[in-house]
Amino acid sequence: MLDSPVLVVTSLGDVTADLVVEELYDRGVPVVRLDPSADFPHIANMSARIERGVFTGDVTTSTRHLELSGVRSVYWRRPTPFGNPQEAETAEQQFAIEQSRRGYMGVLHALPGALYVNHPARNRDAENKVLQLATAARLGFTLPDTLITDVPADAVKFAAEHGTVIYKPVHRVHLACDDGRNRTVWVRTVQADELDDSIALCPHLFQACVPKVADIRLAMVGGEAFASRIDTDGDHLDWRQDQSLITCSPIPVPDPVRDAARAFLHTFGLHYGAFDFALDADGRWWFLECNPNGQWAFVDEGTTRAIASALADTLQKGDTA
Repeated sequence: MLDSPVLVVTSLGDVTADLVVEELYDRGVPVVRLDPSADFPHIANMSARIERGVFTGDVTTSTRHLELSGVRSVYWRRPTPFGNPQEAETAEQQFAIEQSRRGYMGVLHALPGALYVNHPARNRDAENKVLQLATAARLGFTLPDTLITDVPADAVKFAAEHGTVIYKPVHRVHLACDDGRNRTVWVRTVQADELDDSIALCPHLFQACVPKVADIRLAMVGGEAFASRIDTDGDHLDWRQDQSLITCSPIPVPDPVRDAARAFLHTFGLHYGAFDFALDADGRWWFLECNPNGQWAFVDEGTTRAIASALADTLQKGDTA
């Protein structure tokens, strides 16, 4: 087990993963880093076998050889996406892209005995905003009143009842534009008189606006909680729009919030999650969402080091069940 490597699946410029890799290196834990869509098949190659009920195989890169059955844990961060088959010039290229995505990723999703932080399938389930909101409410988090609807009249009524409301996309935040660039759809406030029949085109997510005094990013690593208060210079609803305006400082986590966050991870089969809260003047934490693969390297230095150490602990230990 001491020689078993940790596999880090991510892109080259992932600063968050770099901190964990450095921590593992300092402990003498072997690490193999892989970016499947960038590395296969020119920089790395793979063979996987299932024989007599046993899964084995290997990945060879220009510098390392990885026995798939010997991986102790996988830190699944943010690998470069595979290309879009629909943009390929020929049917053969489309076929090859899809086979690459399903083949390489399929093998890396199935490593026997490895602990995943987090398994991609668990991340995908937990990214469902409607499911996570319903789960959070059931587990005892405090949530803003929420409406998911494609009925314009219901949206207008909800906004009229709550005054200013928040709009956010139901899934992801990027809009592909005609010029080939992605535009970010930020969280924003809306009034009842802004809402029209275009709401009928797809589901929209509205929430009552929380009178917040700050935001909170809570990183949960297993049962450990690391929270940072995020104060923004100026009146900005979504602190992610300009992180040069934010200041982060440690903040203690109330026991009910910690307990609910632990239960949330357990419910979705996660070992890590980044929770976002709005903090009001009474000290109440309002659950907004959980990103199962969210960033944490931007918070205060002490908390950043603590999270990196906790993740390294989990990856170093591996699956001891």
